[in-house]
Amino acid sequence: MHALDHRLLDVNGITLSLYAAGPEDGAPVWLLHGFPECWHSWRQQIAPLAGAGYRVLIPEMRGYGQSSAPADPAAYDLITLCADIQAAMDQLGQQQVCVVGHDWGAPVAWHLALLEPQRVRAVAAMAVPYGGRPRQPPIDFMRQHYADRFHYMLYFQQPGVAEREMDADITRTLRLMMHNTSAAVPKDFFLQEKPAGAGLLDGLEDPGVLPPWCDAEAFAVYEQTFAGRGFHGALNWYRNFARNWQRTEPLDALNVQQPALFLLGDKDPVGTLEAYTLKQMPKRVPHLEQHLLSDCGHWVQNERADEVNRLLLSFLARHFCA
Repeated sequence: MHALDHRLLDVNGITLSLYAAGPEDGAPVWLLHGFPECWHSWRQQIAPLAGAGYRVLIPEMRGYGQSSAPADPAAYDLITLCADIQAAMDQLGQQQVCVVGHDWGAPVAWHLALLEPQRVRAVAAMAVPYGGRPRQPPIDFMRQHYADRFHYMLYFQQPGVAEREMDADITRTLRLMMHNTSAAVPKDFFLQEKPAGAGLLDGLEDPGVLPPWCDAEAFAVYEQTFAGRGFHGALNWYRNFARNWQRTEPLDALNVQQPALFLLGDKDPVGTLEAYTLKQMPKRVPHLEQHLLSDCGHWVQNERADEVNRLLLSFLARHFCA
């Protein structure tokens, strides 16, 4: 792996932990991780991107690792999360960037493209598509359609509930989340029907071993991300659906006009959850290149690292030269 720089930036009222690799004068490519992950989820992209001449920047997002984790859920709305990255770009003097996001990092990447049409020259997202601002806060739809059934996003809403289950054994939680949303289980196994009073991990398989794409050394970084702080900050991202809907109203009429790359695993349960958004995406992202990766679950950049790196480097070569 290329040598990594690490620094702590004071931005947007928090401390943001930032890892970087590649030539300092290289074109900046930001890699934004999702839930429940860490900066190290991009470990297989660092060397290929840095070797191609890009400056690779990988923050520990607000609520994770060495970055600040405010207790108040309202501190995690999308516009605030974008502002963390915008302030970091300002501090580093970056005028032209590409932003890449996976899982929750994808909505941040999409909205940075909307907020910064001049600075963000290209955008790539994995797992979570963009279909424009919904007609109502998504949490309202979930409450209507899952009133008597379990839905993990509803389960995450009340602070402290999911934390008690997930923090009880961080190692087991991470192992089960990795396995049960990967290609190692049948598609949508994670979305199995459960009663409303169920827990997140109820009914999931415990393989007892790590997936082949995450060895013990890498897994230890995931564990350290949540050690001593648990999942509270990370779960707060899910507690802002209504606030996100309110704060993104000024962006409602905008489309993502930049060249865009979207990657989805064919066994990713998010593809099922976001079926409608996937259909809408070409209307809201007119310059879109998208690929469905075979025999791939949610953890796209690790389950199919070589394919992701090939597609990402090709996209960048065409739209954001190093």
